[in-house]
Amino acid sequence: MIAIVLAGRRWRSLLDERLRQMGHSASRMEAMAAIAYSPASTTQIQVAKRVGIEGPTLTRTLDMLEADGLVERLADPSDRRNKHMRLTRAGYKALGEMFDIMAGWRQQLLDGISKTDIKRNLEFLSVLLERIDTGLTSPEDP
Repeated sequence: MIAIVLAGRRWRSLLDERLRQMGHSASRMEAMAAIAYSPASTTQIQVAKRVGIEGPTLTRTLDMLEADGLVERLADPSDRRNKHMRLTRAGYKALGEMFDIMAGWRQQLLDGISKTDIKRNLEFLSVLLERIDTGLTSPEDP
């Protein structure tokens, strides 16, 4: 299991290095992707949960993204305390550029690994992540 932890850390480090050239980071990309692939009614709290970080940490990231014109916070008409999140046009453009950069070096990293092996490992990681999330959000009764 340590290989999974190390691979994740090194992947993120490499991603940060590549995105830094554009003035972005893995944290910014993760927040933007979570917003882009969530329903329009998604709140800031739901985005934080999806990304797996605490609300205040996400708030700082969103403040920067909003200041850069990449994200908008919209008031929830049913609860003024909640804010719905959405990317701006500039946000979608920036996210697309980030994905393009990631796609190039991802292909290099995966070169020589069969599509079957990649698919099998992605399925394993998806199941593992789901079990971890379930275990963290629904602890068993003693």
